Amino acid sequence: MAALDGLPPLRDVIARHGLDAKKSLGQNFLLDLNLTQKVARTAGPLDGCTVFEVGPGPGGLTRAILALGAEKVIAVERDPRCLPALAEIGAHYPGRLEVIEGDALKTDFEAMANGRPVKIIANLPYNVGTQLLVNWLTPRQWPPFWQSLTLMFQKEVGQRIVAEADDNHYGRLGVLCGWRTTAHMAFDIPPQAFTPPPKVTSTVVHLEPRPAPLDCDIQKLERVTHAAFGQRRKMLRQSLKPLGGEALLERAGIDPQRRAETLEVEEFVRLANLL
Repeated sequence: MAALDGLPPLRDVIARHGLDAKKSLGQNFLLDLNLTQKVARTAGPLDGCTVFEVGPGPGGLTRAILALGAEKVIAVERDPRCLPALAEIGAHYPGRLEVIEGDALKTDFEAMANGRPVKIIANLPYNVGTQLLVNWLTPRQWPPFWQSLTLMFQKEVGQRIVAEADDNHYGRLGVLCGWRTTAHMAFDIPPQAFTPPPKVTSTVVHLEPRPAPLDCDIQKLERVTHAAFGQRRKMLRQSLKPLGGEALLERAGIDPQRRAETLEVEEFVRLANLL
C-alpha cells in the first residue's frame, strides 16, 4: 500500500518517530499494510462514511481506511508520541483525518457522530477492548449511532463475542452481543504480524446491529447474566437464588436444573423481563 498511497513504510515511520509500543497502553502495532487493508475491507464499502478509529498508533489501519474511500476518519489516540506520524497522514489526505488526543473510554462517540452514517473500525488496545465494545452495545438509544463494528481482539475474546448456547466460550458477553447484534469472526491474525508480537493470536470480528432486539432492560439483563454465569457450574435454581431462584424459573418456563450455558439469548431476556 505504500506504493498506492505514496506514504513511507510503517517500519520507517516508527523508527523515525521512535514509536516503541508501550505495554501500559496495550499497544501492538500491525505493520503489514496488506492486512490493514483486509481489516478495513471487512467493514464493507466505505465511500461516504465517517469512520471512528481507536488507538491508531502510527496509522497503518488509518491509511487503509482512507485509501479505501472513507469520507472522514476520526481517530482517538491516547499516546501523544503518535500524533506527529498521524499528522503526516492528515497532510496527505487534507480535510479527511481528524485526530483527537484522549482516552477512548471517556470519549462520547455518540455525540461525535452528530447524525452522520458511522462505522467503527479499530485494532483495539487489549486492555480496554472489551469495555469499549460493551459501551458501544449500550448507547443511549437503539438502533445505535453506528452502522457496524469491525474490531480486532484477542482470539479468546472474539470467541466469547460470537459464542452461542452450549458453546464453552458462551457467557455474559455472548448474550449481550447475541441480543443486540449479529456477529461473526472474519479472520485470524498471527502474533508475528505485530510489533511487538503478542503472546496470543488476534481475530477480527464484524458486528451489525439488530434493527429491533427483543425488548429488555439492559440493567436487568446484566443482573441475570451476572448471577447465572457467576456460578456457571451450578444449576440455575442455585445460581439465580438471589433473584428468585426456582420461582423465577418456573414463571419463565425454564427447567431449574439447567445451567447458564444452555440458555438461549431469548430465555435470558425472558428471565430479565420477569424480574
